[in-house]
Amino acid sequence: MLQWFNARTTVDLGNALADKFAAQISENSTEHAQTLLEVLHHTDGDHRGSRLNRFKRAKLANTFRWRLLEKGIDKQLADKITEQLLLHLTLNGSAAMPRGDAAPKSGAAAVAPAVVEAANPEELLARGNRCLEQGAYAEAVAIYRELIGCQPRHAEGLGNLGAALFKLGSYGEAEALMRKAIEIEPNHDDALANLGTLLRARGRTAESESSLRRALTINPANADADVSLGATLLLLGRIREAKGKFEQALESEPQNVNALLGLAQIARMEGRFEEATTTYGRILAIHPKLPCAWAALVGLCKMTAADRDWLDTAEEIAASGLAPLDESDMRFAIGKYFDDIKDYADAFESYHRANELRKTAVARYVPEERTHRVDLLIRNYTQEKVAKATGGSPSERPVLVVGMLRSGTSLAEQIIASHPAVHGGGELLFWADAAREHAGSFEQGVLDEPARKLLAEQYLCVLGQRSADALRVVDKTPFNCDYLGPIHTVFPNARVIYLRRDPIDACLSCYFQQFSAALNFTMDLSDLAHYYREHQRLMAHWRRVLPEGTMLEVPYEQLVSDPNRWMHEILEFLGLEWNDRCLDFNQTQRLVPTASYWQVRQRVYKSSVARWRHYEKFIGPLLQLKA
Repeated sequence: MLQWFNARTTVDLGNALADKFAAQISENSTEHAQTLLEVLHHTDGDHRGSRLNRFKRAKLANTFRWRLLEKGIDKQLADKITEQLLLHLTLNGSAAMPRGDAAPKSGAAAVAPAVVEAANPEELLARGNRCLEQGAYAEAVAIYRELIGCQPRHAEGLGNLGAALFKLGSYGEAEALMRKAIEIEPNHDDALANLGTLLRARGRTAESESSLRRALTINPANADADVSLGATLLLLGRIREAKGKFEQALESEPQNVNALLGLAQIARMEGRFEEATTTYGRILAIHPKLPCAWAALVGLCKMTAADRDWLDTAEEIAASGLAPLDESDMRFAIGKYFDDIKDYADAFESYHRANELRKTAVARYVPEERTHRVDLLIRNYTQEKVAKATGGSPSERPVLVVGMLRSGTSLAEQIIASHPAVHGGGELLFWADAAREHAGSFEQGVLDEPARKLLAEQYLCVLGQRSADALRVVDKTPFNCDYLGPIHTVFPNARVIYLRRDPIDACLSCYFQQFSAALNFTMDLSDLAHYYREHQRLMAHWRRVLPEGTMLEVPYEQLVSDPNRWMHEILEFLGLEWNDRCLDFNQTQRLVPTASYWQVRQRVYKSSVARWRHYEKFIGPLLQLKA
């Protein structure tokens, strides 16, 4: 079994093929399929008769694609030529190299042999579906593309091609294909369910819920859609509903892995780590090397050198031909293992690999767009304009805990939420949704009074859903930093607590976390440095604009070194009397749906202060933030 997963030769072969391909194509070349076949033909002599099982074919393809990207080959071309390579390998009996000495044909026909031309659409669909079910996503893509070539309006083929591309991280094309399938066949519940899952992965949770509910209206028995809806409800903070979906699925299907994953995630968020560990154990008994379950184990404890067996299996799984995003999951987990045992060089290499894999699947961060947005906010929310905005809600219920990602906002919320008069609402995303709903008008200037009154009513309703009687409700959404000016015009009595952490520590911690695809700036050190500079510029503006007493700045390093002092100061700022429960914040039982779910269950520790010095020689782009 271990030999079956050994992919070293396959990796070498994939790199060699990519090197030859990249060396032979010219900048203006359009005959890429011809070039690929020539490369395969000339390499045949060294590898004649080699056979690749499904996992090694996938590993070869992933390695080939990765190497092309490293060599500067355009992502679209790399994806296309990798699909052609996989199709060739798959449909030639899994041979590692083409047989025979005849010169290769040119064009697409060279990659799609005669057997493909003879296959009918239903045979192609069945073969593609088998690959999809077995996790051979790249091979499924190649086969589904052949099917769509024969029948461009084959709704199931389009939807399943989108599902396979989604697994490989091609979100944009996957979404377009799923929507096309639904346009052709509006009652295609599987395509609607897959679209809902994809939209959740892209951070569009409200759209995700709508698509999944539509799928279930069409087919209430679609168990996959029901469990996926549970995952979306979990992100929306509707824990009871989500848990009900998972438990209901397990009643009819006790080994439903996605439902078990959902329950494990809830247990983890609520601090029930032993229960989460047991549930992950159930999952791994069903699928012993399921990447997401194996990776999740490192988040439940501090790893030590005694956990070497975990690492050995993790590295074996990572090298087994995973889809890019699955491999990325494993690389993040491996990075955490090495960081825990203080092997910082291997930790950074793992985190870098994980982020590079994710970057190929997301839209590029555009610094100019971020700068332009900050410019608009600064220009349109001057001190004079904000002061003139009257008629806002007098409510003091909202407490906004903001800051750069990974700056201690979860810790601050946990401390505040331990007070009996406070409810921790988590990351509500209300203001980001409102900004989208108002079509960018937040950036264009102060909203008129009727619009602000409506927003106040809606937000207070959201807070009321979190807690009907708490004196204060915390909205711990870091990105509310962007909206502090607009929020103040709606709630002039709301209090803002701004967590400020060493910029290099904050950015490095972002780089070491798996965030949603929407947070593309976290996957590159230069992008992080740019984003943080713009964050500082905007916060400096809000300091000048907001009235004195609106915002309390809390330095993270001082919070962890002198927590008692800062707890008192925070509560006084919020108009709350001291309560000893805040000292035992780590015992507070509440949902923590962020990456800090484990940290906030611990006593205050200082090991995260100046953590970046362990990685100083690897993080050049971030060092300028110290200037």
